Amino acid sequence: MTTADTLLLFSLMALVTLAQRASFIVLGDRVTMPPLLRRALAYVPAAVLAAIVTPALFRESGVGVGPVDVRLLAGLVAALVAWRTKSIIATFATGMVALWTLTYLVG
Repeated sequence: MTTADTLLLFSLMALVTLAQRASFIVLGDRVTMPPLLRRALAYVPAAVLAAIVTPALFRESGVGVGPVDVRLLAGLVAALVAWRTKSIIATFATGMVALWTLTYLVG
């Protein structure tokens, strides 16, 4: 594969990505999504956040309370706050404060 072929390939991939993203802006309200798809898309942000956070919770950081890692404990505290308050900012803030506090006290 030559340099020109590689540049052409990347340019075409960029155009396809741009077309996909721009379609929601350009088409706007002219195209309606089915209700099932609209309901399914409402869960995408939570699913993406869970996919990013969950592996970090179960990876060992080296600081633990007995057999339990402080990341998992801080995650449990954040989950409890999320369940009770339904506030993203309170969840992040509480989770980070819990992680820092537990790391300071245990580590």
